[in-house]
This record gives sequence, structure tokens and C-alpha cells, in this order.
Amino acid sequence: MHRRSFLQNATLTFGALSTGHQNFFRMFVEDPWKITMLADNIGIFTEKGGTIAFHFSKEGITVIDAQFPDTAAHLIDELKKRNDQPVRLLINTHHHGDHTSGNIAFKDIVTRVLAHENSLVNQKNSAAAQKTEDKQLYPNQTFGTVWSEKTGKEKITLHYFGAAHTNGDGMIHLEHANIVHMGDLVFNRRHPFVDRSAGANIQSWMKVLDTAMKKFSNQTKFIYGHAEKGYEVTGTKEDLRAFHDYLGNLVKFVGDEMKSGKTKDEILKATEIPGSLEWRGDGIQRPLQAAFEELSLS
Repeated sequence: MHRRSFLQNATLTFGALSTGHQNFFRMFVEDPWKITMLADNIGIFTEKGGTIAFHFSKEGITVIDAQFPDTAAHLIDELKKRNDQPVRLLINTHHHGDHTSGNIAFKDIVTRVLAHENSLVNQKNSAAAQKTEDKQLYPNQTFGTVWSEKTGKEKITLHYFGAAHTNGDGMIHLEHANIVHMGDLVFNRRHPFVDRSAGANIQSWMKVLDTAMKKFSNQTKFIYGHAEKGYEVTGTKEDLRAFHDYLGNLVKFVGDEMKSGKTKDEILKATEIPGSLEWRGDGIQRPLQAAFEELSLS
């Protein structure tokens, strides 16, 4: 390159940088988050933490889960670009921080936060233990077994079918669209966290999934809290059935190992769950230990 051309190109580049054009940088840096529309007025947001869903109507925006404060801020900015309605309702599927820490970002823009009654108790207990009470936006509305409300053409119904991942997991059914946000009731091909400190129960979890598979149709689209790399955070009833079977294989494997005289430490050395080899990645010790503790008490 001739010296004059080099200086001209360098000057243009410096000019773009010095004027702070965001579009210049966006040519090289992708946003860390992703929005996928599942219907004209329903989408999901992924960045880090549990999957967020949102619904647009003329009455306002409904948001399901909130991830973390920084990622919730990204979501809010994106929602403003796509819809000029206010956020009418924030729903939490359960209390864990990767689903509720971002509630605080909605403090000045939403008047209602909704969750299962046990989820509220768990969130308060967790915040007190971690001394993060000042960083919480707690639900100010709770439900027990079922709750419904219409917004536009959509009817949003929350179901609680019993202890599972925690003792306060709600399923959120967008009935018109036939989409269900399962929260962390399904880990798609990823080893789950079983929060026994918040009332989790693996064998009850299987019954909860049984109930869900009977309740919802084969055409229902499901949203999951988490998925292993290479798998989606949305899917069909087949994923619920596969995860149900994973939990059953987990309980059987740990139970058989205990009957054979294996200690907990020996059981925790396992690297796979027989019969559910699709489940992989880090974290297998968490469900193994939870199953051991649960079966030790039965």
C-alpha cells in the first residue's frame, strides 16, 4: 500500500473511532444475547442464566424470568426497541438467582411480580442467607395451585403440580399460542441442579412431569430453563419424557449402587447415568448426591 493511501485509510478509521459510531464496533463485536421469536408476539431471550420469555399485547408486555441485573437491562432495552407498551407483569418460574436476580432491573417499570407462594419464601430465605436483601425485587403477588389472567387474545395460566426442582416451580402456559415455559423443570440434556435445601424431590419431580405430559398436548411447544451445548432451550413433549426417564435412571442407578454397598463417595465418582447417556457435561455429582440423600431417607 502506498504511504498516502495508508494515511488516508488510517485517518478514516481513526475518525470512525473518535466519533464513537456504535455501528462501526458492531461490525466486529456481536451482542452476547439472542432473541428468538416463537410467534408474532412471543419470544425468548438468552444470554446467561435461565431462559427468559416475553409476550406482547396491547395491554402491555409480560416477561417470564429475569436472569441477572445486567442481562435484564439488555432485555429491557431490546423490548423497548420492539414494542412501545409498558411491562405489565413479571413472572418468576422459581426463586433461583439466575432467574430472579434481574428482577431488580424492573423495579421502576413494573408494578406486579408474580410467583408461586413457596418461591417467594425461598427467595427471601436465600437472600437473607446471602445478605442480598437490598438487591431483591420480591414477588408482590403469589399463587397456590393455579392462576389465570387474560391479556389481549392470550390467556396466561400458571400451574403448580408439586415439589420437583424446588418446592415452588411454576409452569407458565400461554394457552392461545400453546407454549409452556417450564423453567428449570426441564434441563435439556444437561445434568440438573436438585435444590434439596428448597424442598426438591426427584421422585416427586417425575410425577410432576407425568402430570405435565398428560395436561399438555403433543402440539405444545415447551421452553426450558437450560440446555446442554448443542441442544435447544425449546422443544416438544419428547424432551419432557426423556428428562423424566433420565430422573428415573438416576434414581435406579443410585439405588442399585447403594444396595450393592457403595458409599456416597464411590457413587459420586460416576461419570454417566446408565440409560441416559445423552446427558453429559459438568455437574453430574449434583444429581447423584441429591438422589443419594433422598434415597437415604426413604
